[in-house]
Amino acid sequence: MTNDSKTITVGVLALQGAFIEHIHMLKRIPKVKDVIPVKTEEQLNSVDCLIIPGGESTSMALIAERCNMLEPIRAFVQKKPTWGTCAGMIMLAKEATGAKKGGQQLFNALDVVVNRNQFGSQKESFQTMLHLPEILGEEPFAAVFIRAPVIAEIKSPKVKVVGRLEQKHGQTEAETAVAVLQDHLFATAFHPELTNDLRLHEFFVDMAVKYL
Repeated sequence: MTNDSKTITVGVLALQGAFIEHIHMLKRIPKVKDVIPVKTEEQLNSVDCLIIPGGESTSMALIAERCNMLEPIRAFVQKKPTWGTCAGMIMLAKEATGAKKGGQQLFNALDVVVNRNQFGSQKESFQTMLHLPEILGEEPFAAVFIRAPVIAEIKSPKVKVVGRLEQKHGQTEAETAVAVLQDHLFATAFHPELTNDLRLHEFFVDMAVKYL
């Protein structure tokens, strides 16, 4: 059997945040055999790859810790394909600025520093067209940013920037990194699940298939 004909089981971390929207998107992709909302270690162990959705990263970390999921997820993301969107990108990072007093737990996989809530409050949410030619070709993607983070610093040459802001938003300069790849990890500062465009979900599924 070739990679092209494989199907996979995708997990979406369902402890907190916008996981339902990801599930709906994934169910439209032929290579996805099953989609599992992941709340337990047993469910985590049953999936080939994982999406960590947007939401509130501090709450997500606290719930993961309370459910004894922090260490299982940390172990998973070190070796299996994982995509973090918005808060999920923060959770994947090894370091985050702007955390609440006392800091927060992270999944410690992506060699970047992430600035939490870079663009301000909910009312500063915006949509902008991004070109991600290395992964999506020339057609731009309508990226939705809601209380979004950005990549503030890259700590390893393994991290590849595949998407940048194309114009200034508030105090955030154009060319700021908002999508990165690192080996089996993918992270986006925005919410692809809030669009009708399946391309980034298809990209992640294809990427995960290659790691099977």
